[in-house]
Amino acid sequence: MPFISTKTNVTVSKEKEVQLKERLGKAISIIPGKSESWLMLAIEGDIPMYFRGDDSASIAFIEVKIYGNASPDTYGKMTKELTGIYGDILGVAPDHMYIRYFGSDDWGWNGNNF
Repeated sequence: MPFISTKTNVTVSKEKEVQLKERLGKAISIIPGKSESWLMLAIEGDIPMYFRGDDSASIAFIEVKIYGNASPDTYGKMTKELTGIYGDILGVAPDHMYIRYFGSDDWGWNGNNF
């Protein structure tokens, strides 16, 4: 049950959206037991955002939510991959993005909880 939410001040064209979808779909497998077949994405672009009081640079806030938990080493590998993805596709510098991870055993789907 992975969910990756992206908020950015960058304009995300349909082409960039598809590129993000494809690359995030591959990247999620860094987390053991996770795959694109269960991945849900939300991509919000053109959001007014400020970092260090400035809105002139490309900025992104990414949340990765998963069923269960992963090790700090795994999250570190995921951060490295996500930093590359958002840099390549949206031009966000590594020092202008935050990535937040949430693990939980309380997930519902299809009228039931896991």
